[in-house]
Amino acid sequence: MRIVSLIASATEIVHALELGRYQIGRSHECDFPPEMMGLPVCTSPTFAINGSSAEIDRLVKEKLSAALSIYNVFAEVLEGLQPTHIITQTQCKVCAVSLDDVERALAGSLASRPKVISLEPNSLADIWADIRRVARACGVQSRGEVLIQDLKAKMEQIQTVSASSPIRPRVACIEWHEPLMAAGNWVPELVEMANGQNLFGVAGLHSPWMSWEQLEASDPDVIISMPCGFDLQKMESEMYWLTRNPIWPKLKAVQNRQVYLADGNQYLNRPGPRIVESLRILAEILHPGGFEPSLQECGWKRFPRIW
Repeated sequence: MRIVSLIASATEIVHALELGRYQIGRSHECDFPPEMMGLPVCTSPTFAINGSSAEIDRLVKEKLSAALSIYNVFAEVLEGLQPTHIITQTQCKVCAVSLDDVERALAGSLASRPKVISLEPNSLADIWADIRRVARACGVQSRGEVLIQDLKAKMEQIQTVSASSPIRPRVACIEWHEPLMAAGNWVPELVEMANGQNLFGVAGLHSPWMSWEQLEASDPDVIISMPCGFDLQKMESEMYWLTRNPIWPKLKAVQNRQVYLADGNQYLNRPGPRIVESLRILAEILHPGGFEPSLQECGWKRFPRIW
């Protein structure tokens, strides 16, 4: 078995299924577990990804409107690797290499005739289904069931402790700064499991655009910024898109110092085994009296400044 994973979350699934020794290639975004970093890289973005929120949004929209791919898949690298399994996704053409990208790269057909496994994580149930899909395709179906039950049990423990808190804060999860976007998909489910009231985004549906007027009208108790693809350092450097808006200092969460940054790149926006840590991050933020801040500074941090 020779596995190429073209999604960061899929690489984590492969590793959690104890199949890491069979992985021979990765995407440019696959960065966990650390030992995967030495594998050949099979993809790259088609534009610079170090720009601001507004610049990245503009470039992505230009690519999509012109029916162009946001990612390159290196067909020559795949040919050299001769994989038996390639894992990709159909959930989002922006977040990761898509099935269309892979099919274009395989137009000449690889000699190894790999099995293409396409994941589609829109909700927590879909994440479990994707783990089953990978496990079944790789011949370790029972191992997949054990992994799912273990992850569910850990999440239920966090949910139980969260539910014991008498406080159920109203939460706005922000997935993009400019333009403003709320977190959707599995994030609303995680907020509810962490005993919070999710104000924006619908479980199982893509992340929606939102307006400042909507944010002001809802006046959340807690604001958690978790831009897709940004680590904590990049995220903090992009907070000016929020703080310079005249509505920002009027918000209850800002006035009460209840604004937080959560690592969307490594955790909240990565639908794999570390969904457990994603839930833990929300629980630590929303119920500090019930949880030790074990992921503070690495997975989340309080945003210190007030405008």
